[in-house]
Amino acid sequence: MTRPDPAPFQHSHQFNEGNPLAEKNTLRAVVITAIMMVVEIVSGYALNSMALLADGWHMSSHALALGVSAGAYVLARRLATDRRFAFGTWKIEVLGGYSSALLLGVVAMLMLVQSVEHLVHPALIHYDQAIPIAVVGLLVNLLCAWLLQDGHHHDHDHGHGHDHGHARDHAGHGHHHDLNLRSAYLHVVADAATSVLAIMALLGGKFLNIGWLDPVMGIVGAVLVAQWAVSLIKQSGRILLDADMDAPVVEEVREVVADKLPGAAITDLHVWRVGKGRYACILGLVTDKPLTPAVVRGYLAIHEELAHVTVEIAQANAPATVFFPSKQHA
Repeated sequence: MTRPDPAPFQHSHQFNEGNPLAEKNTLRAVVITAIMMVVEIVSGYALNSMALLADGWHMSSHALALGVSAGAYVLARRLATDRRFAFGTWKIEVLGGYSSALLLGVVAMLMLVQSVEHLVHPALIHYDQAIPIAVVGLLVNLLCAWLLQDGHHHDHDHGHGHDHGHARDHAGHGHHHDLNLRSAYLHVVADAATSVLAIMALLGGKFLNIGWLDPVMGIVGAVLVAQWAVSLIKQSGRILLDADMDAPVVEEVREVVADKLPGAAITDLHVWRVGKGRYACILGLVTDKPLTPAVVRGYLAIHEELAHVTVEIAQANAPATVFFPSKQHA
């Protein structure tokens, strides 16, 4: 007896279409950020500006974090067909975003420590030279933010337009959020914010003779960066830990069973994210009526975010099966 050919029934487990534009722009941002990082760090030490130095070190961590994000895109793309990844390689990108968020938190702590040190032990700041460099740093940050924002728009434009009345998920962010790109974008936005604070501090010191404003702005920047880091860690951490059972799509599955399958009851339900706005689902049902998994998947197909659905059905009137464990011998 010949075995049936499984090929016609197999399907792809690549649930993430990737983001080529974001990958390219992230690489560009890495190069631009690295160049400006060197300029600001050298200038900060030479000119005794804590705000400028903090911005430079902050930018150095961003160059590393952007490199992590770019590397995550490359790995996710190159390993997309690797069958070792049961649900694709999208979480490589999420892991890149999580790692970048951790780096962002480290930067916040370093900024805080250095700012407090300069607040206690003030140093002479060369305002005339430091201000133009800080302005150039801000312009570089804005350029990188524009590049990454462009990739962010591209990411949204290529998502499916299916909407079930919940354009945002449990965290208040779009279903199609590219967290790797978001982490890279937050890094350059944080850089831009600290650049603005540095410029304000330098101007205040030059024209109002408020020398303590420089390290105080460094402290404000550290707190701001820490808040962004914590937010991103929570978002990416939930995905890495498959903490999505409060996502709207879970309730939608329950609604389908209640509305379309009145004779069935849910015995098991697991939903987790496998791509930007894409979910896998394991659904266990018990029913006293004839029912096939194909029928259930057909009803669930209206929710396009369910990319991979496994259905298990038990008959309520079927005789129970008793298993007797074998004896264990010493």
